[in-house]
Amino acid sequence: MLDEMVDGERRIRSHWRSLLGAIGGLGRPQLEERAQRLERAVEEEGVASILPGGKGGAAWRCDPVPLPLTAAEFALLELGLAQRARLMEALLADLYGEQRVLRDGLLPPALVFGNPTFLRAWRQGARPPRRPLLHLYSAEFLRCPDGVWRVATDRTGLVSGLGIAQENRRLMGQAMPEAFRAVKPRSLSTFVDVWQDALQRLGPPGGAPAIALLTPGHTNPLWFEHVVLSREVNAALVEPGDLTVRGGSLFLKTLAGLQPVDVLISRAEPDALDPLDIPGSDAAGGVPGLLDAARHGRLALVNAPGAALAESPGFMAYVPELCRALLDEDPLLDTLHTRWATEFPAPPPGDGPWLLRDACDGVAGGEVLTPDAWRAPPPRAAGWALTEWPEPSAAPCFSGKGLAPMPIALRLFTVHVDGGWHAMPGGLARVLEPGAPLGGRLGAGGWAKDVWVLAEDEAPIMGPGPQALPALPIRRSAGALPSRVADNLFWLGRYVERLDRAARLVRATLARLRRGRPLPRELAELNALARCLLDAGLIEQEALPSGAATTGLAAAIARAARSDGTVGQLHARIGDLTAQVRDRLTGDMHATFTQSLRTARQAAETMGPGLDDLSRAMVANLRFASAVAGVASENMVRGGAWLFLELGRRLERAQAVLAEIGTVLDGPPARIEAGLRLVLELCDSVITYRSRYLSVLQAAPVLDLVLADPSNPRGLAFQLAGIQSALGEVAGVPEDELADEAGVLRGAAETLIDDIMAARDQAFAAAQLPPRLAAMSEALAALSDAITRRYFALLPAQRALTLGEPAEITST
Repeated sequence: MLDEMVDGERRIRSHWRSLLGAIGGLGRPQLEERAQRLERAVEEEGVASILPGGKGGAAWRCDPVPLPLTAAEFALLELGLAQRARLMEALLADLYGEQRVLRDGLLPPALVFGNPTFLRAWRQGARPPRRPLLHLYSAEFLRCPDGVWRVATDRTGLVSGLGIAQENRRLMGQAMPEAFRAVKPRSLSTFVDVWQDALQRLGPPGGAPAIALLTPGHTNPLWFEHVVLSREVNAALVEPGDLTVRGGSLFLKTLAGLQPVDVLISRAEPDALDPLDIPGSDAAGGVPGLLDAARHGRLALVNAPGAALAESPGFMAYVPELCRALLDEDPLLDTLHTRWATEFPAPPPGDGPWLLRDACDGVAGGEVLTPDAWRAPPPRAAGWALTEWPEPSAAPCFSGKGLAPMPIALRLFTVHVDGGWHAMPGGLARVLEPGAPLGGRLGAGGWAKDVWVLAEDEAPIMGPGPQALPALPIRRSAGALPSRVADNLFWLGRYVERLDRAARLVRATLARLRRGRPLPRELAELNALARCLLDAGLIEQEALPSGAATTGLAAAIARAARSDGTVGQLHARIGDLTAQVRDRLTGDMHATFTQSLRTARQAAETMGPGLDDLSRAMVANLRFASAVAGVASENMVRGGAWLFLELGRRLERAQAVLAEIGTVLDGPPARIEAGLRLVLELCDSVITYRSRYLSVLQAAPVLDLVLADPSNPRGLAFQLAGIQSALGEVAGVPEDELADEAGVLRGAAETLIDDIMAARDQAFAAAQLPPRLAAMSEALAALSDAITRRYFALLPAQRALTLGEPAEITST
């Protein structure tokens, strides 16, 4: 196995010496600590933290030892990469145009017409003129035993790995600053600037184009990369349901209306783009009319649909001849020797091994076969591609046992700019562990190294040229938010408050259960709390206390608090929604969300059988809810995202306050004092009441504090004021119907207090409130439904009632 660190005379290469000196200076214990730091960073703020549900799962991990390349070596690869990209562009233009390579016998027709990635809807005359089919290109290399880098795969469709490389560089800068100072690799930021400039030049001339990145959604294995790339190039991250075609142009559906999209970076499969143009596509997953907008030049779609055709492994067998025919040049990059045939009944000549792949499938990868383990594949019309698979070169990688050589594959990227190609001065080196995909697309996880191109003191720093763009108008609209995102933020706020309510109810109940045999007053409080727990969906009817027996109640609470109980389901839903709005959260905000949620989840998973363990788990949930409230208050601009998160939280808390007060007051007037004491505890208002009144509990002061006082953040009036203000901001007008409904409810709360103050017996009057409080709760539920109809109706109705979700956490 060729070692990347040493030359033919087994001496350490010069460009490795400074890097190894910096790494060796750390020592093994320090290097191990840096590796652990990288893993934590990936989990807390990098790739793993962006994965659906907030769980790390099989994420990409970054090796602390980078792969250095000399400037001279990279310059040769850069030239070859640009030529290879020009070849792929010329090949695609021919296959979707005159098809000269088929007519001249340079490429078998079976590799084209039998290829599922060949889109007949994108033939000449059905695609926009003067616009390249290939905008972003990537190639994966193996360094063979003779020391030559050879192309193993071409990536022309959904070019992946760029976001991973960007994240690796960011994390390595934090974990290995000594190595950066010693080696001084070239920055990747210039490539991002050039790419963003190239995207802007694809838009209409003389304007500032609107750029969006189309993702299949947060369940996609490379969702994290879509989030990273959209941020790097300042593109809106959108899903198919966010888009619509009107009048032959593409628009983004926002709360403020339709906003045009000029450039769309597609990360969706071609058959999921447009159900009207691509037979067999999923009508629910695409954007009808999308390809028509691109064909007529009103939308720049990159890479173009059908560009994945050039990824076909069978094409690799004909690259030298195609390069000479289409470019009139000899190839600058060697390609791994590949044979194409419809069947391989016996091993081809040579010692092997060989990588066997479907000749038309550049996605799935293949299987490495040796002569001893040869299994003839079945005959296939489009044929098979058989690639001689050399032993890849090895680079030092850090594992738990120290540094060890591991085989690697190098992936480089280049972008089309003003008729030429600009390569990223770095890349992604995949560690080819056993089971790693070979010859296909990147998976959802793996082991990778940052690629460092050594900087030269005299080398110029190339960036984008100036562009004359018109001045942008000032915008402060709260409605410039996709309906889907507003919907997700609204329900994220609601589920966070449900978790907060559950934790507070359980904590109050546990405080009484831990005292042993309850006194009559405490038993009354336990009964009221149990009914609140029942209303919140945390326990079943059978768990309600019977007399002084509370064993069933404690067991029911423990079941609800487990990771597979109601609290665990709330954790999962919150994690899922946090992932879906990842592009709307800053790094610090997202880290606060995910780290505190992870702590709450771990507390539920490791919770013991005792009441103290259960109480500690509830504290973790309360801290999570407080962290969300704090970071939203201090870090989010008071725009559409914050308004809908706030709306969800305020609506949920208002309903919880009404439900709990109504439940606690539903009893004999003679026991009203115990109920009032519990109301203050649940609304976290004990200290405020004591500081104001310094006397016994009375119904009117207590209920005024928790129902009508607009300064109490745990009270009803505060929630209604927040709802009214947020609805007015979203609507963008001084008077709004929905905001007025919240104002009416505020007046109703004040009327309740006036009625109690006017009553001769305040305790009796308070005991009559539950029906009126229930009516106010129903009005809030109706207001929530009205918000959904006005702002979220563009989406399929799948938020409030999700299949497989228990009824206790789905009511509005």
